[in-house]
Amino acid sequence: MPIDWNQLVPQVEAAAELARGGQGEGAARLRLALQTLGRAEAASLAAKTQASRVTWLVAGLTPESQAEGLGRALAPAPLPSEWAVLGVDGSHLELDRHRPLACYLINIGAARLRYGPQPQAELSSRPSLFFREEELALADPEGLGEEAVAGAILGWRRAVMEMEAAAGLAASLPPALPTLVMLDGTLVLWGLAGREYQEGKAYVRQALLDGGFLPALERLRRLSEVRPLALASYISLPRATEVVNLLRLALCPHEPADCDRYCSAPGQGRECQAVAGVLDREVFGAILAPGQRSASFASRSSVMERHYGPHGIRFCYLRGDDEVARLEYPAWVEELGLLGLAATLALDQARRGLGYPVALAEAHQQAVVSGADREVFWRYVDAALRERRLAASTSAKSRSKRQPWL
Repeated sequence: MPIDWNQLVPQVEAAAELARGGQGEGAARLRLALQTLGRAEAASLAAKTQASRVTWLVAGLTPESQAEGLGRALAPAPLPSEWAVLGVDGSHLELDRHRPLACYLINIGAARLRYGPQPQAELSSRPSLFFREEELALADPEGLGEEAVAGAILGWRRAVMEMEAAAGLAASLPPALPTLVMLDGTLVLWGLAGREYQEGKAYVRQALLDGGFLPALERLRRLSEVRPLALASYISLPRATEVVNLLRLALCPHEPADCDRYCSAPGQGRECQAVAGVLDREVFGAILAPGQRSASFASRSSVMERHYGPHGIRFCYLRGDDEVARLEYPAWVEELGLLGLAATLALDQARRGLGYPVALAEAHQQAVVSGADREVFWRYVDAALRERRLAASTSAKSRSKRQPWL
C-alpha cells in the first residue's frame, strides 16, 4: 500500500477546513482590491511604479492601460471571415542515468486549424533525440564550466524548440490569412533571471535565450510586420499577482514606496497587506463579462527587462465561459495593432474547446509522451544497442522499480 490513507485523510480535511475559514477574509480583500482599482489614477501610479523599490513583482502600465484605465473591460474585435490558428506544444523525456544510453527526447506537437469557407486541420509531431556529447550539456565557451541539459535547463531548451517550431510553421501559412500562433504557458523564461545566469553562468542564458528563443521571436515579428499574424501564449487558471501588486503599491502611503526603508522592521504592519493574497484572475473575474478582455499590462521581470529588447512581454486577462485566462504576447503584437485579433481568436478557441483553446489541446495530444510510449522507446533503445553488440543493461534500481518482488 503506497499511501496510508488513514493518516492522509485527516490532513486533507484540515486543509479544506482552513480554506473554508479564509473565505470571508478573502472576500473582504477582493472588495478592497476592486475599490482600489476603481479609484487608481493611471498616470500617477505609473510614475510611482517607476520610482519605487518593492520586494514583489509589479505590473507595468502600457499606453493602453493608461488611456483606457486599469479596470476597463474591453469588447473583443469581430471574427474575420476566415482565419487560422496554429497551436504548438511540447513534452520531453529526461536523461535517465539508470538507462544504458545517455540521451533525452523532446517531442514538439503542432495543430494547424483553418476556419471559414475552406476549413482544414493538420496535426503533426516532431520527436528529436539528443545523445551527442555536445548536446547533453551547455558548455562555457571559455572552458570555465558546463551545465547538464536537465531539469529547468531542459525545460528552457524545450521552450526554445517550441518557439522555433512556431516561427517555422507560421511562415508556411497563407500570407493574407489572419492568423494567431498560440503557445501554452508563459513567454517569460523566469528562471534565467537568477544571478547565476546573469553572471557566472551567463553562457546558459546566451545559448538558450540569445541563441534560440529571441531569434525565433524576431522571425515572428518580421512576419507580423507584413501579414496579419499575432503571437500569444495562453495560461489557464493563472496564479499571477502582478496587477494586484500594482494595487498594493497604490495603497502604500509612502512616496515613493521603499520596502527596505519603511517596512523592514519585524512585525511591522503594512497597508499594502490588506489586498495581499488576492489573485489577478479574481479581480478580473469580478470585472469582465464572458467574451471580454482587460486592458494591457507589461511584465517587469528582470530577465525580460534586461534581455528581451523589442520583444518585451505584455499581458491581459480574458474572460471565457468557464474561467479567466491570462494572455501573454510580445510588445510588438500590440504595437502593430494585432492585440484585438489575438484576443478574439483566443476567446473563440476557448469556446470551441470547452474552455481551453482547441489548437493547444490538439497540439498537446500530438506532443505528449505517454507512459506506454516511454516503455516502447526504451525497449527500442535496448534492442538497437544489442543489435550492435553493445551493452544494454540497466541499473539494478531501475529493474527493481519496474519488477517489484512483493
